[in-house]
Amino acid sequence: MKKVFGKVLYKITEFISFILDVFINLVDVTVSLVSSVARGLAALIGAGGCLFLILMGPFGIALLLNPVTLLLIMFFVVFPILGTKFISWLKYVKYMITEYLFDYSENLIKGRKTSKTINDYGRKYRKMEEERLRREQQRRQEEQQREWEERFKQWYEYQNSQYRGFNGGYWEYGQNTGYGGHYGGQAYSNPTVDFKNKYEKYCDVLGVDYNADKYQIKLSYRKKAKEYHPDINKSPDATKKFQEINEAYEFLSDENIERYKSLN
Repeated sequence: MKKVFGKVLYKITEFISFILDVFINLVDVTVSLVSSVARGLAALIGAGGCLFLILMGPFGIALLLNPVTLLLIMFFVVFPILGTKFISWLKYVKYMITEYLFDYSENLIKGRKTSKTINDYGRKYRKMEEERLRREQQRRQEEQQREWEERFKQWYEYQNSQYRGFNGGYWEYGQNTGYGGHYGGQAYSNPTVDFKNKYEKYCDVLGVDYNADKYQIKLSYRKKAKEYHPDINKSPDATKKFQEINEAYEFLSDENIERYKSLN
């Protein structure tokens, strides 16, 4: 009897999983569409859309301050943020419920006892997400590191190409100003200034000294990330600030810390 119930439960769980997948995909598509429209509206406003309405006189101002217009603006600002969080929550619920039911039904079919609770699967999902985010962060750090290494490599090669040798008791160089130039039809620019500005900007984001070591940076990152985590901080700019904090920590890698010190 348990085996029959286990097989029925397995099929029911497959159906639940399918329904949840369809619902998650629908919400995801809706959020993507609203986000695209929101970006379009932001570009329109940035191009002078609000100024155009104001120049239309009382009609334009009335349209801009209309409650419906304000509600639409709020919708396009808030919905993508809440929608993204809702999708994450749905994925969490789907994994927790379906994985628990799948394992429970398999245990019934095979005559095994179930020791795990549904909360165990919730904790497992959170750990998996933390690991996935850690891997993504590491991948972005590696890509970013390769990009900077390539930029410095090209710059050093360009500088070496400007060296012409020893002539008549003098070292002879090309027309290298130290900031940039052209060689072989290719434009080159010194990445040092860009790198320093970006490094110092991200140090300011984390609130650490420019000469801070990796331990000070990690400590400040954890403190800031906890302070601005969207699940804890409910201010409107918490998500944006949290993303900026993560970007800063990704950039302030061990390699970039050493590079910054070598450039000073």
